[in-house]
Amino acid sequence: MEWLSLVMVLIAGSLLPLQAGVNALLANSSGHTIWAAGMSFFVGTFALLALFIMLRTPWPMISQLRAAPAMAWTGGLMGAFFVSCMAFFAPKLGATTLLALVITGQIGMSLILDHFGVAGYTQHLISWQRLLGFLLMLSGFFFIRGYLINTSLQGS
Repeated sequence: MEWLSLVMVLIAGSLLPLQAGVNALLANSSGHTIWAAGMSFFVGTFALLALFIMLRTPWPMISQLRAAPAMAWTGGLMGAFFVSCMAFFAPKLGATTLLALVITGQIGMSLILDHFGVAGYTQHLISWQRLLGFLLMLSGFFFIRGYLINTSLQGS
């Protein structure tokens, strides 16, 4: 079953540039990025409610929800910020630059979260290999954006 998990995460990741693009189209059509991000969450909420009902998942107890740490409730805020940024910057940066930055930011934050073992992650100290991987990701962004080569050759 591990392969199924890996495939599902790969598919989810591959949908990020598509999601950014379609949200940007909605922002352009509606006239505002925040409206498009809100509608994205609205549609997503209904999809999750339908799935919740189809799976017959029991409702959580109020005591369970109260026991959640305060940080656990900030995911929606982070998601709203992320979706809004993607919808706003996708047409300006293009899919490749946008996702190169997203992935580099994700790897950088992941290093920090793993190193300190916070937000529910098991501690994995930063090693030189992990740091090198991050630096290669960062340099990949600079190559994609054309900062490390003559931009006139690629027609930026």
